[in-house]
Amino acid sequence: MNRRHCASAAFTLVCALALLTAPVQALAAPVPDPAPSSTSPARKTLEEVRDEIDTLYRQAGASTDAYNLAKEEAKRQSKEIAQLTEDITDGQERIAELKNRAGAQAREQYRNGGLPMGAQLMLSGDPNLFLDGMNQVRQGQQATKGMLGELEQAQEDLETYTQDANLNWKKLEANRLKQAKAKKSINARIEAAKKLEAELEEEERVRLRTLEREAASTAQKAWLSSGALKDIDREASASGKAAVAFATAQIGKPYVWGAAGPASYDCSGLTSQAWAAAKRPIPRTSQEQWRQLPRVAVQDMRPGDLIIYYGDASHVGMYVGGGSIVHAPRPGRDITLAGAGSMEILGVVRPDK
Repeated sequence: MNRRHCASAAFTLVCALALLTAPVQALAAPVPDPAPSSTSPARKTLEEVRDEIDTLYRQAGASTDAYNLAKEEAKRQSKEIAQLTEDITDGQERIAELKNRAGAQAREQYRNGGLPMGAQLMLSGDPNLFLDGMNQVRQGQQATKGMLGELEQAQEDLETYTQDANLNWKKLEANRLKQAKAKKSINARIEAAKKLEAELEEEERVRLRTLEREAASTAQKAWLSSGALKDIDREASASGKAAVAFATAQIGKPYVWGAAGPASYDCSGLTSQAWAAAKRPIPRTSQEQWRQLPRVAVQDMRPGDLIIYYGDASHVGMYVGGGSIVHAPRPGRDITLAGAGSMEILGVVRPDK
């Protein structure tokens, strides 16, 4: 009896242990699916997209100025190298001519037995011939001295031309690299801006253009309400009228970065060509126009003056009167009239001051 009781107790204990050591997950409740993440990036507002596009185009404008400046410098250096190459050729020909003359004198002396001209005259025994000959000798010596001095100067000039040509060549190559870098930057920013705009729905693109116009209108109204235009009623100079006539005749032509007419322009290409047409050449880029041209106060500006925009002087327009400018805005836009205060004004310059 006791054995059966012990066996029964042992069996019960084994069953209990088996239940206690069974895998826990077999008894666990099903795990629910994870809830959707609330940290996924929010879609940008249309205003944010507009700001981003504006920034990209402004950066492209700054790079366009760098490209144009490097291009102008490379063009100037190419001309200098061409002129130096011509000078080097002329110098080499002049040195060859002087050396031939020196050689001719040496050959003449050799034919006379190697005796100096003075010794030859003394041996002649004729006093008159001696006196006349000595005068010729002195003239010949002066001519020889002058020829040797000219030869030395020609050799120094040739060395200088060669050094200048090498220096300009190095600068030319450096500017070509700057052009390539700026071109890459321009294309990258324009493509990024186009991509942002292409991702918008048609209605959003229409609304984007509306936002652009509203922002420009708001800025222009604020500028006018500040009294900036109160005393601006000056008449353009004769040159200014010619520049304005040229610039406004380009309205409707497309903006193309690096272009300076006649079919398309960038912002400074338009202003520089307008003043070239007025017989007053000015720097090619907006940054150089700001740096080199005389500055005038906003309240003193007159039609034909150039308004430079943004802190980096990356945009320029021509004031045409009535609070308006003509300018080439950016890629994808045409040359047009706009409010002079529709963008951040850095200052005003006058090409014919």
